This record gives sequence, structure tokens and C-alpha cells, in this order.
Amino acid sequence: MSIDTYHPPWMSDIANTGISAVRGAAGFTVVHKFGRNESIGTSLEPISLGGIYNMPTAAVSLEFVSNDAADALNGVGMHELTIQGLDASWNEQTVSIEAHATDGTTAVAITGTWLRVYRAWVSSSGAYPATIAQSHAGDITIRVSGAGATWATISDDPIGRGQTEIGCYTVPNGKTAYIGSISITASTGQTNKPDIILFQRPNADDTSSSYSGTLREVWTVLQVAGQEGLNPKTPLGPFVGPCDLVVAGIVTASTGTAECDFEILLLDT
Repeated sequence: MSIDTYHPPWMSDIANTGISAVRGAAGFTVVHKFGRNESIGTSLEPISLGGIYNMPTAAVSLEFVSNDAADALNGVGMHELTIQGLDASWNEQTVSIEAHATDGTTAVAITGTWLRVYRAWVSSSGAYPATIAQSHAGDITIRVSGAGATWATISDDPIGRGQTEIGCYTVPNGKTAYIGSISITASTGQTNKPDIILFQRPNADDTSSSYSGTLREVWTVLQVAGQEGLNPKTPLGPFVGPCDLVVAGIVTASTGTAECDFEILLLDT
């Protein structure tokens, strides 16, 4: 998406950041990210389903599987899954993989190896989607090959969401990111109000100790009740890839819930 065809509210002030100096010499993309976590605990965890955003130091092989057999090529559920993240060289990769021919509960290998997965969605379905007929039949799990650790989930509870809800992003190699706005929402009725922190980890590709890619706070909002947000005149950044951007939450007791939504301006560098 070109900067000339998309204008977020803060774009008119972008000249103040110095980004305008590269206009015409670099590509611009706007990335929209959102996530939810319905069980934030007393240890810090990402705002994503299951509180998961895996960040290994070496690329791994992945697979996907559904808990419903109908998510298969001969079924009424998912027929294809598209996965987006970073490859072994910290470059963005997007692959689309067909579901199992006859049984969605049989795992299917995902092409390539992966350092990060920050988005996945159902890209083909056996049903014409409607409000009462979603694009997939069950929960779809992306995990390490061989029924390993979960990396992401597309939820079917209570409805088929159609894509992951991961409130995190990793700036690819060769890109620089700026955050233009961020919004946090938490129920006003819950007893345990979450603290929400946006972290960056620059130099994510420094994978040997001592690590130069330390986790650093960028923005914090405490005891969220209702909606809190940041819409700065000058976008936050720069975040030079590869760099992890993680929205995380914590409560002081029991569990809490929160959702996040943020906009990223991504530049070729």
C-alpha cells in the first residue's frame, strides 16, 4: 500500500519526523495489527490468544491442524491457510498451504522454516461464508512440527474468527517501522485491571550471549478500564528490523482480559 494512497490521521505531520526525506526513494506500507488475551495472568504475557508470541533464536519447522475434521478439502470448513512471518534470514515470507484432503484433524506441514509468525488467516473455504456459516469449522492451531509447542491459534469460540489475533509484530530485515497509533481496551467490570506495556527488542538477530537485543519499554498504561490509547503527533520509532514489537499485559491477582489495536508505518530501508 503506497503512502500516496493511504493517509492515517498522523500522516500530515510526518514531515516533522524526517521520514519525508526518503519519500520517493523507499517503499511505504501500513500494517494493521490487533490481538486479544482473555486470560492475562500475574506474569507478563503477550496480548494474543493463549498469551503466545514465540521468539526462538533459530528457525523451526511448523505444521497446522484443526480440531474439526470438516476443515479439509472435502469438507465445509477451511480449505487453505495462509501464514505470514519471518524466515531463517529474518525476511518476511507468506505461504499458502492446502488443508488435508479428507481430515482436518490430521496435521499438515507448512512450507519453509520460521523465526516468527505474526499473522495467519483462512484464505479458502468449503462454505460460502455468512454470519451463521463461518470459513472454518474448528479451532486451527499452528505448532512446531511433530505436535510440538503452539505458535498461534485461529479461534472458533464462539464463532469462527478466520484469522489469528496476535498483538505483536516483528519488523523484517531491511525495514524500519514507526507506530502511528495504539489502542487498548479492557472491560470496566473486571476486578483485575491489567497493566499494558509496549516493548521493543531491537537487534533480534543477535542470538548469542551477551545479547544486544534487550527488551525495552516503549509505552505503558496502568490499570486499564475501558479504552486507553496513544495517537501521537509524531509516530513512535524508529524501530529498525529485525526488531520485535510486543504488546504485553499483567495483572496483580487472578486473571484479566484486554485487547489491543495498533498501526505501523513500514518503510523499505
